[in-house]
Amino acid sequence: MKFIKTPVKGMCDMLPADMRLREHVLSMIKKTYATYGFMQIETPVMEHIENLTSKQGGDNEKLIFKVMKRGADLQRAIEKGDGEYADNGLRYDLTVPLARYYANNREKLPTPFKAMQLGNVWRADNPQKGRFRQFTQCDIDILGDDSSLAEIELITATASMLSQIFAEIGVTDFTVHINDRQILGAVALAAGFSEENIGSVLISLDKFDKIGLDGIRNDLLQGGYPEETVDRYLAVYRTVKEGVGIEEFCAAIPQEVLPARVSENLAEIIACVRPMLCPGVKIVFDPTLVRGMGYYTGPIFEVTIDGYNFSIAGGGRYDKMIGKFSGQNVPACGFSIGFERIVTILKDHMQGSMQLQNASAYLIGNHVSRERKAEVIAKAMELRRAGEIVTVLPMSKNVGHQIELLEAEGFTKFEKIYE
Repeated sequence: MKFIKTPVKGMCDMLPADMRLREHVLSMIKKTYATYGFMQIETPVMEHIENLTSKQGGDNEKLIFKVMKRGADLQRAIEKGDGEYADNGLRYDLTVPLARYYANNREKLPTPFKAMQLGNVWRADNPQKGRFRQFTQCDIDILGDDSSLAEIELITATASMLSQIFAEIGVTDFTVHINDRQILGAVALAAGFSEENIGSVLISLDKFDKIGLDGIRNDLLQGGYPEETVDRYLAVYRTVKEGVGIEEFCAAIPQEVLPARVSENLAEIIACVRPMLCPGVKIVFDPTLVRGMGYYTGPIFEVTIDGYNFSIAGGGRYDKMIGKFSGQNVPACGFSIGFERIVTILKDHMQGSMQLQNASAYLIGNHVSRERKAEVIAKAMELRRAGEIVTVLPMSKNVGHQIELLEAEGFTKFEKIYE
């Protein structure tokens, strides 16, 4: 059997320069979020398949890497022939695992609880630029707070963190889009769709950026919805002008399907966040913002940056998810950072790779005595104690090429020891 040296499709090897950049960004994320009181936690990479297929993850549930049962359990499943061969799966996000984690550990945690998670997730997706099958997510969530303070904290913290990261490459402008799932649902109800059809209608609307309103119309008609209902629904969005305000958009929606408090809450979030944003950062009401996850119950938000056709962060309120684990609903709201996409943007703007600082190398020849080696190692240790980066290596036959490779990694000082 032939070994394959390239990684699995959609997954990447990380070179030292890649890891330096990634660790630098991760450290900035953790440092910023910690100043807002978020506490770091960790959940397993595998979850029970029942949790991952609970119809809460939207289209991501179609992208689960399932883990087959093992041993006698697998044999029994094969003999049973019902096709239920998986009992676990690799997590496709960090939100579902967090809901299980909180339900399991609630008594040990403060209320409200501000959680921070950083870890890999997996989706059997079609790989493309900024989109991988294995990637790192960075999430912050506030559990147990049903007020708008949760959304205000999440958006402010994330916008602050992104401003700090992008400032290093001279990028200051990005946009926070915000909407509310209750507004989205109310528009559908007012048009004549039933409550049980809202989910599938919003799945179509979520394709707005890709297929436009005409494409959404075809999508809904192919789904069997009445033409009159579809046209009445889309008429609301056809008349929307750029920069439309919340009150203006919601004015035509009957209050029996959209209580006034919903738009008032969204307006409060925007009003409180806007003064906290760095120059160049905008927060705008976006009536077509959907977010694909079926678990969102209230305000939703997403961050975009000019020149890129993907969002770099997104989240929202999901008040009913934890109750599916504990039997008691808990207010919950979270923001997920597209870590890989942020790294992609940084690489696009950086001149060269992130270098080591104040790094030196001792290259020891083949015929150097034991005493001289010990002397060099002791000197290297002294410099390390002083905070310098020092590597001690055997000298290659082609020492010039060896030094070139080390220079590419950021080493600037070299000492060649021949004897």
